[in-house]
Amino acid sequence: MYSQLLPQLKRIVCEAGDAIMHCYDDPAKWNTQQKSNDTPVTAADLAAQSCLVQGLQSLTPELPILSEEDLLADWATRQQWQKYWLLDPLDGTREFLQRNGEFTVNVALIAAGKPQLGLVYAPALETLYWGSPVLGAWRSQRLGAAEAIHVRPPGDTLQLLTSRRHSQRETEALQILVTAGVCSSLHSQCMGSSLKLCRIAEGEADLYLRLAPTSEWDTAAAQAVLEAAGGQLVRVPEFTPLTYNDKASVENPGFLATGQAGPDWAKWLQKI
Repeated sequence: MYSQLLPQLKRIVCEAGDAIMHCYDDPAKWNTQQKSNDTPVTAADLAAQSCLVQGLQSLTPELPILSEEDLLADWATRQQWQKYWLLDPLDGTREFLQRNGEFTVNVALIAAGKPQLGLVYAPALETLYWGSPVLGAWRSQRLGAAEAIHVRPPGDTLQLLTSRRHSQRETEALQILVTAGVCSSLHSQCMGSSLKLCRIAEGEADLYLRLAPTSEWDTAAAQAVLEAAGGQLVRVPEFTPLTYNDKASVENPGFLATGQAGPDWAKWLQKI
């Protein structure tokens, strides 16, 4: 099923990215507003939403869609969903407004609470990531030739990724890895959106700890890519895989994304 859907899905995701970039260079088109949760939404978010919903409804009319930019279906309805699309049409709206290029289009197919397929497109970079347990993890420039990606092997130095707005507590928490001798040094870099998980998936970084609130549409697509590349995304402090549509709230718990399978994270980070 996934291999049959993938060419159309890649096209749909790239078209959503093109809709975002149509607004990107012209602030007069942004029409920025604040949502009820005090987060920004722009014309680019809504244009990408329209592209994704229209494309997915045409491709898989039988599957429901849950998106950040749409009304949240009530829990009684969502409990009946065995398989559905989970979308963040523009992950990193604040990065879009700051014009730093670190924003993505996230599309995930969720089945039985787990991401079975994920596509993450960074339109400013024209880089597309996708992955599933069946297909593995891949990267391409738009719809060009695909290159397999993998997490990198353990090393003495860990490259930590942090959010631009939620980093101090996480960075301090992970310093325990140095003092405990898990690694010789820890370097950090700030980055926006689900690109952080994709950087780990392609072997450019090792860790991302997030304790501040996120929503399920922020993580699902990149989780599919990361896990297919050999990494893991686990909730903290339980250190079990992050799952979806298993509670009324769509807010994620704290989590750790890593390409490092070796250390006993539950042991070293139990005091977080």
